[in-house]
Amino acid sequence: MSRPNILWICSDQQRYDTLGCYGNEFVRTPNLDGLAKGGVRFDHAYTQSPVCTPSRAAFLTGRYPRTTRCRQNGQTIPPDEVLVTRMLADAGYACGLSGKLHLAPCNPEVAPDHERRVNDGYTDFHWSHHPSPDWSANEYSVWLEERGQAYRPTPVDGCDHVVAGMPAEFSQTAWCAEKAVEFMKARARDSQPWLFSVNMFDPHHPFDPAEYLERYLAELDSLPLPDYSPGELDDKSAWQQRDHEGAYGGRSGFRYDDMSERDHRLVRAAYWAMCDLIDDQVGRMLRALDETGQLDSTIVIYMSDHGEMLGDHGIYLKGPHFYEPAVRVPLIVSWPGTIAGERASDALVELVDIAPTLLDAAGLPPSDRMQGKSLWPTLRGEVPTDQHRNNVYSEYYNAMPFHAGPTAQATMIRSVRYKLITAHSVGGGELYDLESDPGESRNRWSDTDYAEAKSEMLERLVNRMAWTVDPWPPRTAPW
Repeated sequence: MSRPNILWICSDQQRYDTLGCYGNEFVRTPNLDGLAKGGVRFDHAYTQSPVCTPSRAAFLTGRYPRTTRCRQNGQTIPPDEVLVTRMLADAGYACGLSGKLHLAPCNPEVAPDHERRVNDGYTDFHWSHHPSPDWSANEYSVWLEERGQAYRPTPVDGCDHVVAGMPAEFSQTAWCAEKAVEFMKARARDSQPWLFSVNMFDPHHPFDPAEYLERYLAELDSLPLPDYSPGELDDKSAWQQRDHEGAYGGRSGFRYDDMSERDHRLVRAAYWAMCDLIDDQVGRMLRALDETGQLDSTIVIYMSDHGEMLGDHGIYLKGPHFYEPAVRVPLIVSWPGTIAGERASDALVELVDIAPTLLDAAGLPPSDRMQGKSLWPTLRGEVPTDQHRNNVYSEYYNAMPFHAGPTAQATMIRSVRYKLITAHSVGGGELYDLESDPGESRNRWSDTDYAEAKSEMLERLVNRMAWTVDPWPPRTAPW
């Protein structure tokens, strides 16, 4: 088998239930729905952190955040960590990227030019952390200037939570796709295998839906409100209660109780509209693959780094929260002619599983530093689609600086039936019976009827934390 090309599309902050193939009846995502039909859709894929940098460091290395030591936004991944893109480049792949990488600080006060590069393996590097022109090296901003455009977001429809930035054709997502198309067309002329990472900022806030919002406005009153019951945060951590009063510890707006029903629906509409915009640009990239004759020789992956609360449980954006909307993400893998299509996997999978999967697909040996478990046997139909892991693990170790007093430290373990979250720095936690309470509305942490389940899940959590210990360096002698 020849080595496949790899088109790796990763959106930012996109929860799992935002595509038609995942059951959303409001969005229009025919291209991603078609991709899922032609490949494998993973229905229970989980991020290793509900925040950008630790999640990206994890899935690019196949190692857990606490193992990579890159546990926080604003940290730089240590130089001895090896990205799967570096491994593929060393094995002969031509690697490119458009959009964000976020393995180092991206605050313009600390990094005024651009994010510090690591030994990432990308030779074609088109960097744009987000649409705002905060850096001279934001290539998207340069692209806009060349077209006589400038990114100037303004509030939409009297709502400060939704903005109008650029028309869709000038969106950062469209620019990311354009760079991918240019790369794929150039690479169609040689036999060298390639990997291209498309890392658009959408549907991350600020919620900037372009003209895709228009059709949602016509049916705004029919959109669902967030899944929240007043009082449900009373037995949750202080971080959740604080984020209910304003995202990011009260620093970023979205004060839930101050928002009207129209505000809540408009934010949801804008978020879904951004997912529609992404879908159109995915279609553009898939057409380029087809037109250049590379579709059947290319693995296409679609995923996100983590989710978005979107007002569910009374919280917006992200933080030390492990509800399904925050940690469960879309994951679709397709390779026509090699990966059988029209399959949905109900197995529990983790994003750290992607790096060893790519090495497997390329016929390369796995790194002995990786902790992920390859999905290649599942994709090839060698094991049942409902079998992979017994549980999934996610963590938050002061990942953002907005949850102080005390600092937020928490971990999550989820089995098929139960989810347990331990709030290490404040005591207590959450336990949900997902069989009877899939919406995670009833915290069973202190329920004596669930004492046995809690004990079992705590043991599972301790075991998973123990096995995130770094397997490197290897033992070279018996003593």
